[in-house]
Amino acid sequence: MTEHASDKTALVLFSGGQDSATCLAWALSRFSRVETIGFDYGQRHLIELECRARLLDGIGAINADWAAKLGDGHTLTIPTLAEISDTALTRDVAIAMGADGLPNTFVPGRNLIFLTFAAALAYRRGIADIVGGMCETDYSGYPDCRNDTIQALQTALTLGMARDITLHTPLMWRDKAATWKLAKDLGGDALVDLIREDSHTCYLGERGARHDWGYGCGECPACRLRARGWSEYAAGV
Repeated sequence: MTEHASDKTALVLFSGGQDSATCLAWALSRFSRVETIGFDYGQRHLIELECRARLLDGIGAINADWAAKLGDGHTLTIPTLAEISDTALTRDVAIAMGADGLPNTFVPGRNLIFLTFAAALAYRRGIADIVGGMCETDYSGYPDCRNDTIQALQTALTLGMARDITLHTPLMWRDKAATWKLAKDLGGDALVDLIREDSHTCYLGERGARHDWGYGCGECPACRLRARGWSEYAAGV
């Protein structure tokens, strides 16, 4: 995808977190129309979905052109994912490392399912470009965030739907500090401040404590990644 604006529509996986909010701004700067999709899969941090409305309002207020490009928002409920998972994201258990070297916040198949549902919705709506915040540069080691996984799934979706599907992952090779910088490049301090104040990343759904980087427990893997990235970004500003 070039840096020039496209006359096409994109569908953004928009959870209400830092990464997806940044990806939404990225898509709005490149496509003529942008729709969003979020998933309720029984996650402990369901509050992230409640943050989306404030983020959308704020993003529209930052840039009138972005506001004009924002299209329909979709929310799909996938309760089966929680029913078949035994993870710290879908059950009230302590976050810990598993014997396989992965944190027990890993929900097997989550991104594969999300992207497949997104592609099915995109097919119905005539959309060929899907944007997600997957990253293997600064992440918790989830195998379904890796570039090889995304590229393989893009091939499978294109073959299985007999229609070209492009999965865009603008954060794939960016660490969290670079993700903060991308937000600054896209929407200035206003977007950075919006993401700090109104996005949600904490796995425990904690909104009580306000840190320099935003709200969260400060201890879970998602909070630690976000905090470290903010510290590195702030040091370089």
